[in-house]
Amino acid sequence: MELKRVYVAVIFIPLFYLLVKHLPAWAFFHFVTVGILLGLYEFYRLYYQTPRRLEIVFGMIGGFLLAVMFYRQSGSPSIGMEREWVSGLIVTGLLLQLFGKKDLKNTLSDGAVLVLGVFYVSWFLGHLILLRNMARGEYLIFFVFLVTWSCDTGAYYTGRLLGRRPLAPQVSPNKTVEGAIGGMVGCLASAVLARWWFLPDLSLQDAVGLGLLLGILAQLGDLVESMFKRSAGVKDSGRLFPAHGGILDKVDSLIFTAPALLRARAATDSASLGPSA
Repeated sequence: MELKRVYVAVIFIPLFYLLVKHLPAWAFFHFVTVGILLGLYEFYRLYYQTPRRLEIVFGMIGGFLLAVMFYRQSGSPSIGMEREWVSGLIVTGLLLQLFGKKDLKNTLSDGAVLVLGVFYVSWFLGHLILLRNMARGEYLIFFVFLVTWSCDTGAYYTGRLLGRRPLAPQVSPNKTVEGAIGGMVGCLASAVLARWWFLPDLSLQDAVGLGLLLGILAQLGDLVESMFKRSAGVKDSGRLFPAHGGILDKVDSLIFTAPALLRARAATDSASLGPSA
C-alpha cells in the first residue's frame, strides 16, 4: 500500500512540474478541466446509481462550461454566454424532475445533488484556473498544492503513528486530533519553505497566516468529502489512483484551499497597489 503511494507520487510530481512551469496556461486549463469532469462523475455516482442518468450528463456539461468561464474570465470579460448556459442547464436538469416519470419523493434530493455537484466540484476547483493566470501564477499553483498535500501527508502519518483521540468519529473514524495537529504542522512548515524556495515576495507573516488558514480549510475539505462518502456508504470516491482512491479523494482539500488562496492573493495584490487616484 505504501509503495503504491510512493509510485504514484514519483510519476505524478515531475509531470505536474513540467505541466505548470513549462507549458502554457491553456494546458493547465485542460488538465484542471479533465480533473473537474472526473471529479463530477465520481461525485454524482456517489448518489445516482445509474451511470447513464440525464442528471449526470447535464451536471458534467454545466461543470465544463464553468471551467471555460473561469478560463475566459482571466483574459476576457466576455463570460456572459457560459454563465447563461450553465444557468440554463441547471434549470433544464431541474425540469427533468418536474416532467420526468419518477417518484416525487426523490425529486428534492435528485435536484439538490445535481446543483451541488456543479458548484462543489467545478466552481471551487475552477479557482485553480484563475490562480494559474495571475502574476506568478505557476508558483501560486505550486504553493497551494505543496501546502495542501503537506497538510494531508502530515495528518496521515502523524495520525497513524500517534493518533489516539478521534477527531470526527461519525464522519471519519480514522481521523484523529493528533493527526489534525500533524497536518497543521506540515502545512505551516511547507508554507514557510515555499516562501524561502520560490515565493520570496510573500512575507513571513503572510506565509504563516496562509499556512494556518489553508491548514484548517484543507482538513475541513477532507472531512466534507468524507461526510459525502459516509452518506453514500463507500470508502473511496473511485479507483483512479492505486492506494489513493478516486480524483475527489486527492483534491477534496484543494476544493477549499484554492479559492481561499486566490482571495488572499487578490487582496494582497490590491493592497500593494494602494488606493486608486
